[in-house]
Parts: sequence; structure tokens; C-alpha cells
Amino acid sequence: MGAVVGVSKSSSKDNLMTIQRRPLHAPTALCEAYHYPKPAAFSRGIEVSLPGARLVYVSGTASVGPAGESLCMGDFDAQARRMFENVRAVLRSAGADWRDVVKVTVFLKDIAADYEAFNRVRCAYFDEIHLSPYPASTCVGARLCREELLVEMEATAVVEI
Repeated sequence: MGAVVGVSKSSSKDNLMTIQRRPLHAPTALCEAYHYPKPAAFSRGIEVSLPGARLVYVSGTASVGPAGESLCMGDFDAQARRMFENVRAVLRSAGADWRDVVKVTVFLKDIAADYEAFNRVRCAYFDEIHLSPYPASTCVGARLCREELLVEMEATAVVEI
């Protein structure tokens, strides 16, 4: 597990606020970026502690397994489902869950072909976990980092302290 990094911010000499940052890991769900054959410089997520709340940022997460392998090739629904579970694993490593998520950004390799399927999987998943209210969401067409990946998501959560 990574080190906690403290950053002191001060708007005046009398008002000192410490911001704590901690990288997040979910090794049983997906590998770390530095385990890839060509390492990448990012954390699976990061938790930022502020007075009264913790912010949790989950990096772009797809249908990737614990050894860094792409999973469910060619099966959009299965890739989307695994992506939701991988995001959940990173959230849980921060003591958060989907109920804490306030914003997601979804990247679809082929938005014209796959948006309807994505929305169906998302609705079913959120119904299954009884999520209400739904987070704010943006969905865009994008070229993803691996040719075989069809969908990726990043998420932001707010956890009250």
C-alpha cells in the first residue's frame, strides 16, 4: 500500500488545514498500473481527506483482471458488468461504495453501437444494488487504451466523516 502524503494549506497563519492523500488499491480485482508490461504512472484511485469529508477518485477502470489481463473480450455486457465491479472494488478499498459516488464519466469505444447496451447494464446494476439517487453521469465516445476494451469508467465519490 502506498504512503499517505500530507499537504499543509494555509489561508492565514491562524487557519491551518491539512490535506491527506492516499493511493487506493484493489489487487484481488485488478492489478496496479506499474504491474503492466509497460508500466504506467497512475494510481487505481486516490483518497483525499478534508475536514468533514473524504473525496475518492477512481481512475479509468475497465474489464481488467488481477494480473492485468483484459477480460470478457467481445462481450460488451460482461465487460460493462466487470467494470462496475472493478470500480466498486476500488471504492471499497477507501471504505466507500456506489452510494457515495456523485459523478461518473463513461467512455465507450463505439457510442453509437453500444450506448443502449451500456444503459441497460447500468440500469440493471444500479437496480440490483438498490442505488438511489443515481450519480451524475457523462458518456462519451473514445478510443480506449487497449483495442479489445469496449467500455471504461472513472468515478468520483464523497464520503462524510
